[in-house]
Amino acid sequence: MANTKQAAKRAKQTAKSRSANMGLRTTLRTAIKKVKAAIASGDAKAAQAALAENVSTIDRIADKKIIHKNKASRHKSRLAQQVKALAGRA
Repeated sequence: MANTKQAAKRAKQTAKSRSANMGLRTTLRTAIKKVKAAIASGDAKAAQAALAENVSTIDRIADKKIIHKNKASRHKSRLAQQVKALAGRA
C-alpha cells in the first residue's frame, strides 16, 4: 500500500488509466479481427469496407499512445496488403 498521499493518488490514477487503456486495447483487437474476418470470408468488397471502417479506429488508438504509431502502421499495412491480394484474386 502507498505510504504517502501522493503515492496513493498516483496509484488511483494508474488504476483508472489502466482500466481505460485495457478497454481501448480491446477495441483495437476487435477492429483488427473484424477486418481479418472479412478477408477470411473471401468477399473483396466487404473486406475493403471493413478496412476503411477500422483504419480510423487503429489511428485513434495510436494517437492516444495506447500502441506505438509504427505498430499501428504495420497493422494497417499488413491488412491492406491482404485486402489487395484478395481483390486481385477475385
